[in-house]
Amino acid sequence: MAETTARQVDLIDFAVRKHRSLWADAWRRLISLNTARLGMVIVGVLLLVAVLAPIVHHYNPKTDSNLRERLKPPSREHILGNDNLGRDVLVRLIHGARYSLVVGIISVGIALLIGGSLGMVAGFVGGKIGNIIMRCMDILMAFPAMLLAIAIVAVRGPGLNNTMVAIGVVSIPFYARLARSTVLGVSAMEYITAARCVGATNSRILVRHIFPNVLSPIIVQSTLGLANAILSAAGLGFLGLGQQPPKPEWGAMLSDCYKFLAKGAWWVIIPPGVAIMLTVLGFNLLGDGLRDALDPRLRAD
Repeated sequence: MAETTARQVDLIDFAVRKHRSLWADAWRRLISLNTARLGMVIVGVLLLVAVLAPIVHHYNPKTDSNLRERLKPPSREHILGNDNLGRDVLVRLIHGARYSLVVGIISVGIALLIGGSLGMVAGFVGGKIGNIIMRCMDILMAFPAMLLAIAIVAVRGPGLNNTMVAIGVVSIPFYARLARSTVLGVSAMEYITAARCVGATNSRILVRHIFPNVLSPIIVQSTLGLANAILSAAGLGFLGLGQQPPKPEWGAMLSDCYKFLAKGAWWVIIPPGVAIMLTVLGFNLLGDGLRDALDPRLRAD
């Protein structure tokens, strides 16, 4: 009797696991990874800071300077000290989080929308259209990404909006190639052939069968792309091509104050550098966790 009950329990557990949705199973694996949980915590804190900072504390960067407190070290009043214009480093660091987050989200959105769409068309339609699309992507990839972004911003002018456009444009080929390769792999599957045999239209096959399978790698690439976009925005800001003063963007903070490190004012450059590092680390850890969680080869039988 006990053996029969145990067998029934095993059968029930097997049936539950077989019917568990892909996303529920992926979420279970994601939260079981220590590195993914750490990434979620870092990204969650960044999101909270970016959303709540303007609500909790009103900050006007145009009236924030106080030259009498110029380059003062950390104290009780100013936990991370003051910069070269007497501005509170911690306040600027907190309010600068939303600029980095906005740059990452919008630039990745531009690359994902354009690149993903072109890649799916190139992979599904193929032929001359697919070849033309991918040759255009090859031309874009022939230029170093940062140099091309610098060129775009130099032509359009410095500023946050042009930075987002530049980073989004240089990232388009990566999403296009990923989407195309995934579509080609899925299109060769037997269930796609079976769908065509029963009379399914191309639009139905694309929406119901191909797009859901392209979604998983695109999500992973987008998460990792957010880290690259934030790092690229910081690099452009450091070169003076990103967000313009006095707004507190992390790369611009590094550009404004790195020269004072030689004078012993470490507090003006280390906090924004650490913030960029932790943000990139958080998105990379989350992206790696999503890659492992959404890999169908790791799904329990």
